[in-house]
Amino acid sequence: MIAIVDDDESVRNSLVRLLQAAGWSARGYTSGLDFLENWRIDRPDCVVLDLQMPNLSGADVQRALNRAGARFPVIVVTAHESPDAREECLRAGAAAFLRKPLDESMLLDTLFLALSSRSLN
Repeated sequence: MIAIVDDDESVRNSLVRLLQAAGWSARGYTSGLDFLENWRIDRPDCVVLDLQMPNLSGADVQRALNRAGARFPVIVVTAHESPDAREECLRAGAAAFLRKPLDESMLLDTLFLALSSRSLN
């Protein structure tokens, strides 16, 4: 299952539909807190995580996952890219850092690579 964590309902729903159309199981989460409260139960294979969200940012969620020992790839997406944010997320272990609006084929390729490299480990 691919988790989509994005506070923007239209983005979240369109990404879930895209991934389902591509043959993956996907579930949307309305916030970082929503995801953090459920990830141990839902057991995602990968997370597409929006960087800019109220309350808990994507970087906050990524740090919490790292502290908890989560072992799945995180793909960070943002409409407000900065070199510092990119470096911080990649240094914290993000599999990729993509800019919105997302190119659908690039996202699907990135997911495929992240999930393939996970299965090799």
